[in-house]
Amino acid sequence: MEQLTFCYAAESLPLRRAHVGVVASGDLEVLLEPSTTQQSQVLVTTSVEGFGPVWKNVLDRFFRGFTAAAAIEINDFGASPGLVMLRLEQAAEASRP
Repeated sequence: MEQLTFCYAAESLPLRRAHVGVVASGDLEVLLEPSTTQQSQVLVTTSVEGFGPVWKNVLDRFFRGFTAAAAIEINDFGASPGLVMLRLEQAAEASRP
């Protein structure tokens, strides 16, 4: 298991907590809640080691459009980058009213 941490600047707070996905073969879960700081923090726990640059690229792309201050926990079990982006977008949508 590998743990990765990323931080991003933020402009606003998400309105509510969100939980999408499940930890299962080839999938992942995303837990999102309002941050207590003026930035977003992402903690990734993954069963696949050595993909830090790929995670950074996917998260950089997501945070170009998501500017809310959120604490995000991602529990991964081998999801593809496309599925990671889908789950992040689902969590962002679920955190809005």
